[in-house]
Amino acid sequence: MSYSGYRSAKIFLLSAMLVAAGATLSTATYAAGTVKLGVNIWIGAAPFYVADALDLYKKYNTSVKLQFFNDLALVPPAMASNGLDGGVLTYDMVVANVARGMSQRVVMPVDYSNGGDAILATKDITKITDFKGKKVAFNPLSPSDFLLSYALKSNGLSDKDIKPVNMGAEAVAAAMASGGVPIGVTYQPSISQIEGMDGGKKFHVVYSSKEAPGLITDVLVFNKKFIDAHPAEVKAVMQGYLDGLAYMKSNPDDAIKLIAKAMKLKPEEVKEQLPDVYNLPLSEMPKVFAKTVDTMSFFTTNQVIGQILKNKKQIKSIPACETTFDDQFVKAMIAGK
Repeated sequence: MSYSGYRSAKIFLLSAMLVAAGATLSTATYAAGTVKLGVNIWIGAAPFYVADALDLYKKYNTSVKLQFFNDLALVPPAMASNGLDGGVLTYDMVVANVARGMSQRVVMPVDYSNGGDAILATKDITKITDFKGKKVAFNPLSPSDFLLSYALKSNGLSDKDIKPVNMGAEAVAAAMASGGVPIGVTYQPSISQIEGMDGGKKFHVVYSSKEAPGLITDVLVFNKKFIDAHPAEVKAVMQGYLDGLAYMKSNPDDAIKLIAKAMKLKPEEVKEQLPDVYNLPLSEMPKVFAKTVDTMSFFTTNQVIGQILKNKKQIKSIPACETTFDDQFVKAMIAGK
């Protein structure tokens, strides 16, 4: 299986450089009715690929131009310089960027990892507490790091109890295959690759994002100035997503072909990856904005992610959760407006 998505920790360095340099939003006029949207080549963005292929935005008097990025770290700087109007980012990026003074706002959750991110280990390691004193390979300041930190904390441990081995998620499979590390954190398709090694007899999943739904969430983000100036276009992008998701459910075979074309994958590869994420329908979106202790709530994940970033000196303070999102559109759409 091939995979061209890239969840990178580079975003923290790039956004810090951008803020330090005093970059501000361009005062150039946005083209009315046209939205430039930056997306990662990632299965969770599938409804946008379908909406783009079928031009589902047309009935909302809006056109959307998708700009694909293998390196998601390039999207926020492009938004800040007015090269993009919005983007699909991971929520941890938004927390970091807002903490550094950027005016990004989540208007809608897109998908959350549903087993697409996982911690794997040799078969003799059966629980998180077995990690104590052992080498663990993961990409620091990435969704892999947040999943690992949450799993450790939930089991009475911290990163001080393990021996971290920093590496990109794509390199974890090779490191585990060589015997260099017994535990690794990565995402699909590397998870399946590691599980299949030695006929499936050597490695297994100990903990996955299924056990912390919402912790790793992709979100639709716009700069506050764009939201204030172009609410109709923001709503149209959201409606296009929902229409794309509906088409995926009503015409799954055709939708898979469209997604495969966008991702440059085979249809069977798309079909295999789809269960690893969960795309939220409109009816379930309010719960991410609700003030609860559930991992589906931004109020919980904001604190989990923010505390990790603060402990690792990536941000000075955790931004108030309310400053990371704008739920007016979801509220209005739920109310039928």
